[in-house]
Amino acid sequence: MDVITLTLGQGVDSWASAVNKALAAVGAVLLAATARSDRRPGGTAVREPSAAPRLVQRAAWTGTLAFVPYAAMKLVWASGGTFAGTTGQEMLTASERNGASGIFLALESWGLDPTALLAALGVFLLWGLVRPWGQVFPRWTLFLRGRRVPRWLPLAPALLGAATLAPYGVVGGGGYLTLATAGVVTIRRGDFDS
Repeated sequence: MDVITLTLGQGVDSWASAVNKALAAVGAVLLAATARSDRRPGGTAVREPSAAPRLVQRAAWTGTLAFVPYAAMKLVWASGGTFAGTTGQEMLTASERNGASGIFLALESWGLDPTALLAALGVFLLWGLVRPWGQVFPRWTLFLRGRRVPRWLPLAPALLGAATLAPYGVVGGGGYLTLATAGVVTIRRGDFDS
């Protein structure tokens, strides 16, 4: 979440904690690279780019369709519409009250929700992992066309997104709601009636 807040121009809660997480991530990447360094055979031929198997592509379609309701909701709000009884203006006011950055608010005022843009990036990465253009740069990438896509280029943002959102969903969604259901903690009243 620190990466997302910094990307949107907001400050992190604790710089010491953010630096600690960044160093831990760098250490994990270096450890993984070291673990894989002796597994590469010397004369291995490079395979021709190909699409992923049909079952994997169906999973990509499922992932793409899972983004659609969220992106639609956020774009309706960003364009000033009403969704689920909440107006875009109420969302903008809540974002301002919660300390949204100037970049976030500027994008919202132009009708672009930053989280919807991140969802679109997630869909782009998803398809890049299962289609040939994710292995070799396509024609429309003028200076890179025909060159192999480095493995780290699609995998780094995918891993970063998964590593930042999975704990948020598991702990926030699973842990917090389980505790609230058991009556151990109370759920604070949200910004909106719905």
